Amino acid sequence: MSAPTASTLVTFDWLVLAPVAVPALGAVLVLVVDALAPRLVRLHAAVGLLALTAAIALAVPGALRSADDPLRSLCLPAPDGACLYEAGPLASALQLGALGSALVVLLLSWPGADPREPLRGGPAVVVSLVLAATAGAAGVAAAHDLGSWLVCLELATLPAIGLVALRGDSPAGRGALALLTTSLVSFAMVVLGAALWLVSTGEAVFAPGGVQDALADPQRRVVLLLAALLLLAGLGFKLSLVPFHAWTPQAYAGATEPVAAFLAATSKVAALAALLVVVRPLVGAGAPVLVAIGILAAVSMTLGNVLALVQDDPVRLLAWSTVAQAGWVILPLSALDDGAAAASGGYLLAYVIATLVAFTVVHVVTATPRRRGVVDQGRTLAAHTGLLRAHPLLGGALGLALLSLAGLPPGVIGLVAKVVALRPVVGEGQWLLAVVAVLNAVLGVAVYLRWFAVLLRDPDEGPARAVIRRIPRSALAALVLGGTALVATSVMPQLLLGLLG
Repeated sequence: MSAPTASTLVTFDWLVLAPVAVPALGAVLVLVVDALAPRLVRLHAAVGLLALTAAIALAVPGALRSADDPLRSLCLPAPDGACLYEAGPLASALQLGALGSALVVLLLSWPGADPREPLRGGPAVVVSLVLAATAGAAGVAAAHDLGSWLVCLELATLPAIGLVALRGDSPAGRGALALLTTSLVSFAMVVLGAALWLVSTGEAVFAPGGVQDALADPQRRVVLLLAALLLLAGLGFKLSLVPFHAWTPQAYAGATEPVAAFLAATSKVAALAALLVVVRPLVGAGAPVLVAIGILAAVSMTLGNVLALVQDDPVRLLAWSTVAQAGWVILPLSALDDGAAAASGGYLLAYVIATLVAFTVVHVVTATPRRRGVVDQGRTLAAHTGLLRAHPLLGGALGLALLSLAGLPPGVIGLVAKVVALRPVVGEGQWLLAVVAVLNAVLGVAVYLRWFAVLLRDPDEGPARAVIRRIPRSALAALVLGGTALVATSVMPQLLLGLLG
C-alpha cells in the first residue's frame, strides 16, 4: 500500500471536536446501557444529562475565543490549509444553545415525571434520539465542508421525526408524517443546492475565496445564486419560514410538550447554524439573495403573528410564534454585512431561552394530574387562568417569557434582540422592510399580551389552583435553569450578545 500524500493528511483535535463527539458517544452509550440493564431507566436519562453537561463545558472555550482566532480541527496541511471544522464565538454560542436546550428537554422528559402515557420505546430511545440530533446540531454549526455539513444537518433532523412519532397516537402520526415529508423535500433542495455550489465555486467547502471567484464570472455567478436560493429554500423548511412552514403547527401539536420544545429550540439552532455557514461567504452576492431573505422574513413574521393571535392551544400558539420569530431571526441576514450573522444568532438564542421557559410551564400545567371534580382544560389558554397569583413561580416564569418574546420590559433581552436585529436592516437603508418589522413587533405584543392577560385573572375563574399541587423535580430544575438564564440575560443582555463576537 502506498503512503498517503501530504494533501490527504488532516489534523485532529479531539477537544475541539468534543461538543459534537460527546453527545454522539453518549447516544451510543445509552443504547449499550439499555441492552445491558433495560430496567435502569433513570440511568439512561442520567447518562444523557452527563453527556450534555460535559459537551457544554467543552464548548465554552470556543465561545470565549476571539473571532479572529477560532478553534479549528480537521485541517489540511499547507499549501491547501483549509479547515473543515471551525468554531468561533458565534458557532460555539450556537453549539451552547443547542446543547443547553437539549438538556432542558431531557429534564422535561425525565422518566416518571409525566403521569400520562409514556412515549413508545422508553427513556433509552428518547434520550438517544435527543443526543443524536443534538450532536448533529452542534456539528453543523462548525462544519465548513459540504459532506460534513449535509450529514450533520440531516442528523439534526431525522431523529426529531422519530421523537414526534413516539407518542404513538393519530395526531403524533400525522405530525411525524408532515415532518418527514417536509424533510424529504428539504433534503432534495439542499442537496441540489450543494451540488450547484460545488459546480459554481469548484470547491467542496463554504469559503469566501471560491465564492468571490464565482461572483466575478457572469456564468458561474448565475449558478452560484441559484445554489444559494435552493439552499435558502431547503433550510427555510427547517426554520419554519413561510411558505415552507405548513408542518410546524401539526408537528408541534402532535408531539409531547418536551418534543415540541426540542423542535422549537434545538432544531431551530441547527437550521440557523446551517444557514449561517452558507450565508457568511456570500457577503457581496447582491440583490437576488437579499430580496429573497427580506421577503421570507417579512411574510413569515406577518403570517405567524396573525395566526398566533387566534390560537387557543398554547402549543399551537407557540408553533405559530416560531414562524413569526423565524422571520425576525433571518431579518438581519437581508443586509448580508459583517454584523448580520451575529445579530441573527443573538436573536435566535434570546428566542430559544424564552420559548423553553414557556414550554416548561405549559408542560407542567398540562401534565399535572387533575383532581376529582376539576375539569381537564388540556392544552388551552384557559388552563393558565390566574397562574401568576395562584402559582407565582410558574406564572412569573411564563409571564417573563411572554414579555421577552413580545420585547417588553422586564423581558429586556427580547427588546434588545429586536433592536440588534433591526440595526443591519436600517444601516443598509431597507426602510420598507424595517417598517414591516416594526409593525410586526406591535402585532407580536398583542399576541403575547393576550396570553399574559390570562395569567392575571382571578384564579378562582380557572382550574389552576385546584390542578397544580406540586412541580416535579426534573421540571423544576428545567424551570430554574431556563428562568435563571432569562433573568440574567434580561438584567445583563451582554451576557448573551457578548458571546457572539
